[in-house]
This record gives sequence, structure tokens and C-alpha cells, in this order.
Amino acid sequence: SKAEMGHTCRGTINLATANISVEDSCNFIISNGGAQTYHLKASSEVERQRWVTALELAKAKAVKMLEESDDSGDESVSQTDKTELQNTLRILSSKVEDLSTCNDLIAKHGTALQRSLSELEALRLPPDSTDKIKQVNERATLFRITSNAMINVSPRPEDPTVGKAPTSMLSTVSPQACRDFMLLAQTHGKKWQKSLQQERDQRIRLEETLEQLAKQHNHLERAFRGATVLPASAPGTGGSGKDLCCPAKGDLSDEDDDNNEFFDAPEIFPMPDAMGHKRTGSNISGTSSDISLDEQYKHQVEDTKKEKRTRIPFKPNYSLNLWSIMKNCIGKELSKIPMPVSTDPDGGWARDAPEALFFLTRSLFQVNFNEPLSMLQRLTEDLEYHELLDRAARCESSLEQLCYVAAFTVSSYSTTVFRTSKPFNPLLGETFELDRLEENGYRSLCEQVSHHPPAAAHHADSKNGWTLHQEIKITSKFRGKYLSIMPLGTIHCVFHSSGHHYTWKKVTITVHNIIVGKLWIDQSGEVEIVNHKTGDKCILKFVPYSYFSRDVARKVTGEVMDPSGKVHFALLGTWDEKMDCYKVQLGTGDNGAEVRPRAHEAEDSRVLLWKRNPLPKHAENMYYFSELALTLNAPENGTAPTDSRLRPDQRLMENGRWDEANAEKQRLEEKQRLSRKRREAEAARATEDGKSRPPDGDVPPGCPPRALTPLCPPGTPYDPYKPLWFERKKDPVTQELAHVYKGGYWESKEKQDWSLCPDIF
Repeated sequence: SKAEMGHTCRGTINLATANISVEDSCNFIISNGGAQTYHLKASSEVERQRWVTALELAKAKAVKMLEESDDSGDESVSQTDKTELQNTLRILSSKVEDLSTCNDLIAKHGTALQRSLSELEALRLPPDSTDKIKQVNERATLFRITSNAMINVSPRPEDPTVGKAPTSMLSTVSPQACRDFMLLAQTHGKKWQKSLQQERDQRIRLEETLEQLAKQHNHLERAFRGATVLPASAPGTGGSGKDLCCPAKGDLSDEDDDNNEFFDAPEIFPMPDAMGHKRTGSNISGTSSDISLDEQYKHQVEDTKKEKRTRIPFKPNYSLNLWSIMKNCIGKELSKIPMPVSTDPDGGWARDAPEALFFLTRSLFQVNFNEPLSMLQRLTEDLEYHELLDRAARCESSLEQLCYVAAFTVSSYSTTVFRTSKPFNPLLGETFELDRLEENGYRSLCEQVSHHPPAAAHHADSKNGWTLHQEIKITSKFRGKYLSIMPLGTIHCVFHSSGHHYTWKKVTITVHNIIVGKLWIDQSGEVEIVNHKTGDKCILKFVPYSYFSRDVARKVTGEVMDPSGKVHFALLGTWDEKMDCYKVQLGTGDNGAEVRPRAHEAEDSRVLLWKRNPLPKHAENMYYFSELALTLNAPENGTAPTDSRLRPDQRLMENGRWDEANAEKQRLEEKQRLSRKRREAEAARATEDGKSRPPDGDVPPGCPPRALTPLCPPGTPYDPYKPLWFERKKDPVTQELAHVYKGGYWESKEKQDWSLCPDIF
């Protein structure tokens, strides 16, 4: 509160007692002589000196204020305050007596002076007039000295009359009587005025607090009455037909600790029946229990074919019972801790101990840490600004084409600025297609080709003259306060007409405030985009955020250069807003050397390459999804049975039915583990027998039949899993082993022949 501002607070340094020292040309230190020390760094020596000067002035002001008033906030009526008050009263009484003495002396000397002047006037200037005049002067001098003593104006030493005054008269009055009295009165008057103002402020704050408590009390009463009127819902029941996008009203997610029920982490998290409804009831799902999930899916498919959806059910805000998670983790390795969908929508077990610790600690502070999209769908979001590649395909200059490819590279990060939620980790063999051939001229296919380590392959073709393919593996490192996510793998973009082949890699993603605070994401690192046909190159630098930097946040800079290293274009912008391009025309300096113009000097050649699309309305309630992201999980007819849209736990979570999603997640994880164990057993048996692969009849679920796996020489160990639509090959350009699309998917979709697809859901 404001009343505590004067007290010492943890993490602060009182300027009045601070020590300010200079360390070097740019660094300086502020400390309180104890445990609190700030090491600060300026951008230059001039900037450092400005800060030091400003702090020294502020320190002087703080010291002066401390001397003028020792007020420290709320002043309780203690024994020390009473003693101080009594001493002040005694001093004031003494000063009043001094003023009274001064008054008597002034009256006495004034009367004498008046008498002397009267006598002087009666005289007719006889020879003895000199003595009378001298006496008058002495009386006037005494009157002046006494008056000066009262008003504290020092007599001027150059006045010859001062030296003639008797010293005994100067010592009869305190020279600072009136000034001391006024100073004390002003100082304590300010203190009492501050105390009165603090009391008034505290009264106002109490009145505001009481008003807020009254409003909360009325709100809780209304919510309680609404909850008790509703009949108790059975599991899976939804009695309301409210809009899926409207947040639930009257849903009491916060409960008293005494009413909590504790369950094991892998189980469903029900709310007490006494509350009148559960999460799967009317306030969450918004769908009737009389309609099965399959029937809902069919209705959604029909609606989606008419027009693309522009909204999804609003993100619920539920609190989980953390003890039910924690008590199951006692004595277990962190890498073996399963998490519910609200904390770890991983589709499986945590990949390593740091990541398990990451999800466990975040669950203590922010349980709603997921979004109803698969990692394959997030990978497809890279194509949101596909029109940049369409423009690049129409460029005749390879350097201009490289500028648009660089802008496309930056645009893929624009969806992550507010997206702090974690997508579902795909199941092995899971796929996702995005067919926008009619609307936008491209279609895309992703497949999860490996589970340990997780790896996804992506292939996109456009009739506008380009092909994009990539294989991305995700590694992460938990570093205490933040999590570093490193996408591994190379992205390839090939333009059909020119044959230009570009490659680049993704930068490091950093998630800050892992333990406490609001999550925020930053991108940092360097991206090198290479045209392997011409040798052109673009270097993009993602500047990490810094508290001490004057640069704009999320800044990206880049240079487009030819094979000789000569820079032709400069790129500037931010990865969450836009990218601009400037044509670099070298000028001649004073010494005859070539000089590059600055950005503001090259404003005439500025070209806007890319600008982020605005988010949809109510995006903050829909996981900050973009317009493309809102359509990715919309049901579609004719997709493969392994498509992410058909994943049941993800669909249930999108509809707000988290209890059912948790149970479905456990079922899918167990099914995936059993399939993996069968493949490993078959692989071990094939290795022992020296076979290239087991018979077709013994192929475990999730493994493709013989026709899709080339026979190996006798004695070669059997590869337990091979992707259905991608195959691993050495890339002729980068010489890396990567999964590339081998064809067949769109032909199978046209025939609606999905007999080769494994049963993973």
C-alpha cells in the first residue's frame, strides 16, 4: 500500500544511503553497503556519466528530504513519539520566552529612543548638542541590534555603529529565536499534515476495499443460487445448448481446500458432485449428451464444407488438483511422470527429466498450458504467408527472389509471439493434410516419422511454381528460469521454373518465466539462407531481447549478398510485425572509399516485403490462433484415418471436455506403448533369426506391410518402423539423411483407399 512506500522493501536501495561507484567506462555499481548491489551497464561512457550524474542529484535530494522530515509512513503512538512530542513542546516554550524577552527589550529601547528624540527636538542646538546626538545614535543602535536578534538578520560588520554597541545587550537574546521557532513549527506542521493525509488515504482505501468485497459477496451469492438451482449432471451430460464460443457462466472452478477430492494423476479429475455440475456438463462442453461424438463430427464436417470456420470454443480456465499430480510422482524419475492434457499435451511420456520438471513446475502456477492443435498442424502454419513464395516464384532476379524467401522465413515466427501454449505431440504414424489447391494453389502433408526422438516430415507443393519440404526434430534444454527449444533439421525450397534451390535452418526459441510469472517467447540466433544454384546468400540475425538495449523488441536484420560477398539488399524489421527491404547503393566517402548509405538515407528504395495479418476477434480467448490456425482442426471429409483432425483426445479438449480428453489420452498412450513393444519384440526376433523382416501375418499394428518395406540382405537387422508416406534418403545438396515425400498420398485420397494406414487412434 502507499503507507508502506517509506519503509525499506526487499530488492530496493535507499538513495539517501546508497553508494554509487564507477567500475569502468560503461559500468557502474549502486549498493547499500549490505547484500543489495546493482551492477548496471550503459551503452556508452557518455550515457553512463548521465546516469551517474542523475543518480547523484537524486541522492542529494533524498538526503535533503531525509533531513527535512524523518517521516516514515504510518506513525504509531509509541513511547518514543510521546517523548519526542514533549521535547518539542519544551523547546517551543523556550523559544516563546525568548520572543517575549525580545518584545520587552524592543518596547524598552523604543521608549528610550522616543524620549531622546523628544529632548533633541526641544534643544536649540547649544554647544552640548553633540552629546545628545551621540546618545540618540546609541539608542538607535541598540534598537536595531535587538530587532536583528529577533528576526535573525546578522548586523552588517561594515556599519560603524555596530562596534559601538555594548556586548552585554547582544547576549541577552538568542540570535535564532524567531527562525528556530518558525522552522520547528513548519517541520512538525508538515509531519502532522502528512499523517493526516495518510489517514485520509487509508480511509479511502478501506472504503474502496469494502465496496469491492460487497460486490464480490453479491456475485458469489448469485453464482451460488444459480449453481444450486441447476440439477446435478451425470458424467458426460450436457444440458445446455449455449454457443461453444461463449465462456461458461456460473462455473465455480475455485473450491475450498476442505472440499477437494484427491485422485491419482493418470485418472480423471472430477469436481465434487455437491457443486451441482462437472466439467463435462453444460457449463463446459455446450453439447447435448444425447448426441454422440461421431454425430457431432458429422455435423461439423457438413458445416465446414460450406465455409471455413472463424472461431473455436473459448479456452476454459480450470484449476487442477495439484496434489493428485504430485503425490503420484513421489519416488519416480522425472522422465517417467505422465501429465494430464491440461499440463502436458504430449501424447506420451515426457522426453527427458528437464522437460518433465518444466511441465511439473508450470502446473503449479499455470495449468492451462496446452492448445488443441497437433505439432504437425503447427508445422503447417509455416505456410500462412505462402503468397511470399508465390511472389518469389515470379521474380526474375535471384537476389530479389532471395529477399522474399527471407521474408517468408521470418513470417513463420509471427504466430508464436502470443502462442505460449504447447501443442500435442503427434503419435507415431499420425498425419495431417491441408488441401488448399483450389483456394490458394498449394497442398501440404505432414507425417510423424519418429517418436524417440520426435521428428516430423513436411512436404508442400504449389501450382504457382514452388515446393517446400523439411524434417524437423525438436530438442529442448531446461535452464532453470527459461526453456530453450532448438529445432534441428534443414528446410528446402525449390522454384520450378528457375531451378533455384534454397536451404535454411530455424533459430532457437526461448520460453521465459518458466517457474513464476507470465510466459513470453523470444527468438534468437542467426539464419543463413543459401541459393545452391547461384551461390547467393542471405544472413538474418534475430536479435535477442535485452533490458539494456535501445533497439526495438524482436528485431531482425539481414543482408542479401551475391557469391562475391557484395551486399545488394538490406533487410530490417521485426519477426512479429513486418519486414522491409532497402536496396544498397554504395556511395563514395571523403577518402574515396565505398560507403553504404544508412536506412533513413535509403528510404526511397524501401519496399514492404511482409506484414503480419491482424488476429481474429476474441483471439485471446481462442489460444491466440490466427485465421489459418482456426481452420486447421476443422473436420473434413476424405482425410486419412491417421489425420490429426480425427485424434479423439485433441477433439475433446477443443470442445472443453477435459475429463474425457484425459481418459482418452491415457488410452492412446497405452496403445502406442503396446505397439512399440510389439515392434521391438519382432525386431529382436528377426535379428536373432537373421531375417530381413517378419512374415506379413505377424506384422504388429502400426507397422506397414511387406509391400512398403524393401527387402534387406539376409542377416540385416529388421527396422522396426518405416513411415508410410515418407522415406529416408541422403539429400544430394546438403548430404544429410532426411525423410522426403515418396508420393502416393493424394492418389490414395482420390481413390479413398486407406488400407495401408495403421490404426493409431
